[in-house]
Amino acid sequence: APTVKRTVLIQQDLAIPGYQAVLVAVEIPVGGREGRHTHPGTALVHVEEGALTLDYDGKATVTYKVGESFYVEPGKIHEGINKGNAPVKAIASFIVEKGKPLTSQVPK
Repeated sequence: APTVKRTVLIQQDLAIPGYQAVLVAVEIPVGGREGRHTHPGTALVHVEEGALTLDYDGKATVTYKVGESFYVEPGKIHEGINKGNAPVKAIASFIVEKGKPLTSQVPK
């Protein structure tokens, strides 16, 4: 599958001891998919271009369009997929414990 590109825009320690905020630009090319994964903290995602299909364990699959946003709970298995005919561009904001990996892949 085409490669998903993630670019960290800013990573900032928070006033909450041991936590940081991370802002990431995500690009998913046509036919691309992130792979099933989790995050150690809260993720807020806003779709800027294209349509992002979210497979989320325990919930119905939903496609988010330009201008729509969604929330992913810490530790929940999910995957963003581009089933459309244009690249997906989104901004993801994370609140996570420092020192933990931002994303952990989950075996199929």
